[in-house]
Amino acid sequence: MTELQNQICSGNESGPEAKTEGLRRTIRYTSLLILLGGFSLVAGFETARTTLPAPKLDSDLKAQSSSHSVSSVRMPAPENKTDAEFKRLAPQQQAERLLERAMHDDEPSLDLLREKVDGWRGHIKNTDRLFDLVLAALNSRDLRVRTAAVDVDLAANNLSKSPESVALLIRQLQGDPEGRGMALWRLGSLGNRGVEPERVLHSLLTYAHNRSEHTRYWAVEGLAMLGNDAAVAPLLELLTHDPSPRIRERAASSLGQSGMLTREERLAAVPHLLNFADDDSLNTTTRELVYGTLRVITGAPLGNDANAWREWWAHHDPARERPRQRTVVLRA
Repeated sequence: MTELQNQICSGNESGPEAKTEGLRRTIRYTSLLILLGGFSLVAGFETARTTLPAPKLDSDLKAQSSSHSVSSVRMPAPENKTDAEFKRLAPQQQAERLLERAMHDDEPSLDLLREKVDGWRGHIKNTDRLFDLVLAALNSRDLRVRTAAVDVDLAANNLSKSPESVALLIRQLQGDPEGRGMALWRLGSLGNRGVEPERVLHSLLTYAHNRSEHTRYWAVEGLAMLGNDAAVAPLLELLTHDPSPRIRERAASSLGQSGMLTREERLAAVPHLLNFADDDSLNTTTRELVYGTLRVITGAPLGNDANAWREWWAHHDPARERPRQRTVVLRA
């Protein structure tokens, strides 16, 4: 951790202001690391052996399905403000209030946040308070809330959803090897919001094979934030073949519950995980990650028996249900 903090605080500037800003960056970066560490599947795999409900991360979930935030960052209940009072708030306060309310299953607040967030760019800042809210929202079980958090974070960092922002982050990655973490993370965020996702994926894959473990770690986080079907295969590859146990754990977590993958995209990884489950070329720890990821994605209370998993999947594979559903529709 000290090494990461030194990397964040290092720079060409000096003086009290630079030191203060460096300290703030350290605190924010450390908070993100703590949150990501909280997502680690290793600690939760033993619990997942019994029974664990599948994460409900579909983008079309209703309010009652959004459940509660499972973040270790506990936010206070949102204050009630009238429309007139709310309109008098500065954009910074509006962003904080709406994001906080969205985490408490307030549908109107979520809708209003999505309506206003693009207009906040250049008017809100990435303060400690807002960053804490973003981290908490990224741990929501409702993918819509996670998406809103991504939009708020981009606006707070003055990153427009444009190719120019992608190019800016790529230049930062090339020019500042020591500070690649947040750039990789936000590059994935831009790709998730539909900004040059293929270019973003190509860049993330380049850094996912970097010699630096630190760089590869954050490339995994970028892939998790990208959160599309093209990110699944690279995450599976990193889960099973990266030399670093730390990175294999992060890839497992990204496939299982963290990041921006939809439920369908996570389920699409199950057949591949089943192939890895009894792969003798994988060590015991990696196979444990594979089984743990299966339990987190599916919620099935199965152990480390590949045959039992295949039998279970044969009766629960969503793809097997679609032809019958389509037939019923046609007959109707």
